Amino acid sequence: MTYNILGKEVGDIGFGLLGLTARAIPDDQAFAAIRAALDAGCNYFNGGEFYGPPDKNSPALLRRYLERHPEDASRIVVNIKGALGRDYQPRGDKQGVRESIDACLQTIGPNATIHQFEAARKDPKADYVEETLATIDEYVRAGKIGGISCSEINANTLREAAAKFAVTAVEVELSLFYNEPMSNGLLEACAELNIPVLAYSPLGRGLLGGKIRSPEDIPKNDMRLMHPRFQGGNLLKNLELVAKVDDVAQRKGCTPSQVAINWLLALSRKSGMPKIIPIPGSTNPDRIRENATIVHLTDEDMSEIEEILASFTTAGTRYPAQAMDLLNL
Repeated sequence: MTYNILGKEVGDIGFGLLGLTARAIPDDQAFAAIRAALDAGCNYFNGGEFYGPPDKNSPALLRRYLERHPEDASRIVVNIKGALGRDYQPRGDKQGVRESIDACLQTIGPNATIHQFEAARKDPKADYVEETLATIDEYVRAGKIGGISCSEINANTLREAAAKFAVTAVEVELSLFYNEPMSNGLLEACAELNIPVLAYSPLGRGLLGGKIRSPEDIPKNDMRLMHPRFQGGNLLKNLELVAKVDDVAQRKGCTPSQVAINWLLALSRKSGMPKIIPIPGSTNPDRIRENATIVHLTDEDMSEIEEILASFTTAGTRYPAQAMDLLNL
């Protein structure tokens, strides 16, 4: 199946670019991952200005890829988030947004299009609708970018934004480990307004990727260890959900990641739900193809998963304390 974003068809599953630039990997490896995603139908790319240094971030990677493979430019739909300072604090003021978009446009170059731009976080010091989104809209009306997307906002903010501007997507964490958008009104608002959801971290930051079954499976220098979910007793508790998803996957004859991703697709097909597009990422072409595989989850499968979630509470917050203050605003 496909879905229409700003007149462009995108697959049911997108592709997150963070892993291709978060650490230095050869271009040939990154390009192979991009090509694998495209060939698997995952042509909706989600990147960030702050995904790596300015000369090696998502826009820079896409520029280099399309300089080598210009024939793929028409296949790719690009959502870029920015408006974060070097201290990772939001810059939703007019100057901050302009500097971010200008930098992304200059970096990505003439061969690529930024179809959507979003402020990565709502800036508490700026008027989100009248300043942050209004500035992005200036670039939309000038034809420099395609549309406005939003990130980590709540239902009330979304309704305020959509009342004035054409919001083309909302990016939010959504997975078996974090499903609060199902109950806090955000998915309901997206469905009501016909705005698709970009579900980031659909594998719980790799917990559901099939490789983590004990604390020893996480490298000692892994950045995820800064996140409360991955620390001490929290991780041990969260591995209980991993084991239960493993059981479902074994019965279905698929992988845990396929259960997690296809749960989101099945959720999207339910009455009252918006279009949900999971955006897993990987540097491994085989893993990309695995994540792109459609697995039919029956009503019985979904009921079993619902029972698992009803009996399980994720241990630990999504981010360290200082970052939690910028979520769901």
